[in-house]
Amino acid sequence: MAVQDVELKTREGTMDAKLFHPDGQGQWPAVILLTDAFGIRPVFEAMANRLVAAGYVVLLPNVYYREGRAPLPNLEGSFSSEEGRKRIYGLIGSLTPERVKADAAAELDFLAGHAKVKKGSRVGVVGYCMGGSMVVRFAADFPERIAAAASFHGGRLATDAPDSPHRVVGKVKGELYFAHADQDASMPAEAIAQLETALKTAGVKHQSELYTGARHGFAVEGSAVYDKDASERHWSKLLELFGRTLRA
Repeated sequence: MAVQDVELKTREGTMDAKLFHPDGQGQWPAVILLTDAFGIRPVFEAMANRLVAAGYVVLLPNVYYREGRAPLPNLEGSFSSEEGRKRIYGLIGSLTPERVKADAAAELDFLAGHAKVKKGSRVGVVGYCMGGSMVVRFAADFPERIAAAASFHGGRLATDAPDSPHRVVGKVKGELYFAHADQDASMPAEAIAQLETALKTAGVKHQSELYTGARHGFAVEGSAVYDKDASERHWSKLLELFGRTLRA
């Protein structure tokens, strides 16, 4: 497999990203991999390589490119201090729905024009933590271009805010998958119920599953809350989803 640093032009500048793809001649379905709040780092590069091994081209974008090229300094462990928490929440808050949509357009256009990506194919997207809400917006903003979107321990997917992600699921035409940790304060039981009601009302093809005993961040190896069994379950579900939606 191969990896290269790439740059994507956006409405607000240049987004740095990494592109991973299988070796050799050929074209493959494409996946956009959205990190958790701590951004691009080796564990997400390893996750991208696992998707490549399954037969996908993977784009790993630096969603914080407006703040600088990845990796941004001192993000690891930034929840351990009040100053760090303010910084990370500020970064998350900077990713408004309008910015998420504009960046998604740039990412999708880049993949559509890349020689390694299967022509005319729809794209899959997967996100972790804050990336979970972003994948919902990707699927809603680009229903004709997103075949499947998966959220793992995504937070604040259903709130009282007017721009809450659950309010846009009616626009989705692809398939959605949600993996919730039952020990996740950012997505309590009542929020899960609110999301599932919205999905059922909209008639969206979806799965919403509770990972019992798991904590927020369970899928990301190396973190204090990593759960190997839950993470392997997440991989099984993700590859199953992409296998039936991106290879049709």
